[in-house]
Amino acid sequence: MTRFSVLPDPAAVCAAMADLVVESAAAAIDEQGIFRIALSGGGTPKTVYPMLLEPHRRDAVDWSRVEFFWGDERAVPPDDPQSNFGVAYAMLIARLPNVRPARIHRMPAEAPDLDAAALGYESELRVAFGTRGGEFPAFDLVWLGMGPDGHTASLFPGSAALDETERAVVANWAPHPRAWRMTLTFPVFDAARRVVFVVEGKNKADAIRAIRAGGSGLPAERVSGEGVEWLLDAAAAGEESG
Repeated sequence: MTRFSVLPDPAAVCAAMADLVVESAAAAIDEQGIFRIALSGGGTPKTVYPMLLEPHRRDAVDWSRVEFFWGDERAVPPDDPQSNFGVAYAMLIARLPNVRPARIHRMPAEAPDLDAAALGYESELRVAFGTRGGEFPAFDLVWLGMGPDGHTASLFPGSAALDETERAVVANWAPHPRAWRMTLTFPVFDAARRVVFVVEGKNKADAIRAIRAGGSGLPAERVSGEGVEWLLDAAAAGEESG
């Protein structure tokens, strides 16, 4: 069942997400010896990552047992300021203790043949998760954001990837700005043990209102696994005073 939690401001939302990452990691490691997370792009992680490095959170997780993936990536090199991987690596992963390089799975979205690169990343996922046949990898935690148009990861309204049911990873066209992206697909998100949307800002309020009413058809609403949660600030929830 989808759950919405409204917090007073972006700082509270980011702190809640940082705590949730730590809680999910500790539980998964205790249960199965490893924690697999798909990280989000966008601006919010830039606030959450430093919070994860605060000693009380950083030291609560055995980072050697964390496996990092990404929900989507821009078609840029890893050292580009717009790279979701680059931001996560510089601000978080490189500063964590005992992270194993073999457990960092970057999306190579700068590849000239993006579809082939997406197929390669899908193979990497299947090896890491040990999936077979038509099974989709089941992340312990998928961290997602949402744009004002209701897109999530790089699943944009009207785009071809919305109808994908067999592939775990695809190339998809982003209308604003006009560029290609690599993205995980709905079947992967729906297979996850836990999916958390982190959404801030008044410019998201119309989309959130439509999603909470149901039947919006917006991409973010179509993520429908068993454990979908939304962390909203008051502005995104349309509850901002004044």
